[in-house]
Amino acid sequence: AEVAAQDSTAGLTSVIAFGSGAWDQLWPQDKFGAQPDGLAPFQSFADGGRLAPATDADIFLHIRGDRRDLVFELSKRMRAALGDAVTTVEEVQGFRYLDSRDLTGFVDGTENPQGTDDRIEVALVADGPFAGGSFVNIQRYIHDLPKWDALETKAQEDIIARTKADNVEYATADKPPFAHIKRVSIKEEGPSGEMTSLEMLRHSMPYGTADEYGLLFAAYTGRADTFPRMLEAMIVADSDGNYDHLMDFSRAVTGCTFFAPAQAWLAQNT
Repeated sequence: AEVAAQDSTAGLTSVIAFGSGAWDQLWPQDKFGAQPDGLAPFQSFADGGRLAPATDADIFLHIRGDRRDLVFELSKRMRAALGDAVTTVEEVQGFRYLDSRDLTGFVDGTENPQGTDDRIEVALVADGPFAGGSFVNIQRYIHDLPKWDALETKAQEDIIARTKADNVEYATADKPPFAHIKRVSIKEEGPSGEMTSLEMLRHSMPYGTADEYGLLFAAYTGRADTFPRMLEAMIVADSDGNYDHLMDFSRAVTGCTFFAPAQAWLAQNT
């Protein structure tokens, strides 16, 4: 709060989340009782040379803001508070690229839920002892932009199922079965028999240098199974051999699952 108060317009926010291994040590069931339902190590998938590896860590700090100096100041203070109890595995600094585009040139995050109520419904656990918390899945992807840029624009658009310049989604009948949007669109039967779509709140950002670049993918969900089901559909080919062809141009090099408890829960249990 002290850092954020230096500039209320910077939108400085932070999240701390814990992997299943750290959770077992910090809040063992024999002392604290229930644990987040479904919290487990990252689920790896591999098929046809495509790989989503598991590289689990214990603690995840996610800091966002419009002023890089304040982001740095908060990260420095949070890291100092953890001291010698932790070792930094990886630190990635993302940035906004053009008009909220991924480095592939396509607008990113269009399918995110809009409005506070919808975001809460998608991203947070609704009830139980961990209500207000969120399952967080992290992957760092490296893009092969020379290979991607060698494609004609229409071929790129078919892989995403959106137009590149004006971000118009293809009609359902026009989406190729290998398109990214098609593969991650997963529906299930709701309690009243209606079909509903699985959703997640994405806080992904481009990152990189002139030599290595890609996407730091971050997904917040109120259910533990949402993200693994989407990732499986991207990596593992279906009975017709279809998978997400975006994976031919971008490879995951990390994969971690965490749970971010609500602030009130943390205050009561630390």
